[in-house]
Amino acid sequence: MYIYGRNPVKEAYRAGKTIDKLFLQKGEFDPMLSQVHKLAKEARTVTSYVDKNMLDKLSNGGNHQGVVAAVTDFEYCDVDDIINLAKSKEEPLLIVLLDGITDPHNLGAIIRSAECFGAHGIVIPKHRSVGVNDTVVKVACGATEHMLIAKVTNINDVIRDLKEQNVWVYATDFDGKAPKDANLNGNLAIVIGSEGEGIHRLTKELCDDTLTIPQFGNVNSLNASVAAGIVLYEAIRQRRN
Repeated sequence: MYIYGRNPVKEAYRAGKTIDKLFLQKGEFDPMLSQVHKLAKEARTVTSYVDKNMLDKLSNGGNHQGVVAAVTDFEYCDVDDIINLAKSKEEPLLIVLLDGITDPHNLGAIIRSAECFGAHGIVIPKHRSVGVNDTVVKVACGATEHMLIAKVTNINDVIRDLKEQNVWVYATDFDGKAPKDANLNGNLAIVIGSEGEGIHRLTKELCDDTLTIPQFGNVNSLNASVAAGIVLYEAIRQRRN
C-alpha cells in the first residue's frame, strides 16, 4: 500500500510503522519535507528522488505534496484489543461501530475525529464497507497510525457481545434524543449508519437507544463523518465535566 502526503507519512514514522521505501519529489524542499527526510534517514529507509509524474502515478493522482511511502497493508486489531485499551487506561470504553461506510473520505474523517476526541477504537464490517486504504490514510491526516480499527464479519454480533459486557449502545438515527440530553458517560458504543441507507433495521433494534442530532436547516441530513464528530464531541464533553 502507498500512503502519501507530508503529515500522513510523518505520522507513520512517528508511530513506528515500517516503511519499505520513500519517494520524494526532486527539487521539492521545505521544513516539513526536511523532517520527513530526517525521519527516513533515522529509520534507514531506502529513499528515491523522482519526478512529479512518478508521484502522481504512485498516489493515483492524489495530493501527495511531494512525498509517497510504500508501507505494509494496514494491520487491523480484534475488538477485545479495543476493550483492553480502555481498561489499561482505566477509562470507560468509547467505541465507534460503522454500519457500512463505503466512502473512503467519510471513513478517513471519522477516524480523524475519533482519534481527536479520544475514542478507543473503531469497528468496521468486512463486507459492503470500505477498508483502510491510501485515500483513508490521507484524509485521516495520520490518525490511522494512532487508532485501533477492528474488521469484523458481523456488526450485530459485536453489538450483542458489547451489551453482555455492560456497554450501552446508541444508534445515531431519527426519532431519538439529542446527544446533550443523553447520558454518554460509562462504557459506550456509538453506531453510525451508511451514507445512503443509514443504520440497518435489525442493527438499530439491537441498540439500547437512539441519538438524533437537532437540525434547523432545509436539508434534513448530516454527513456520516460530521454526525460522528458531533456525537463524539458531546461524549467527551460530558466525560470531562
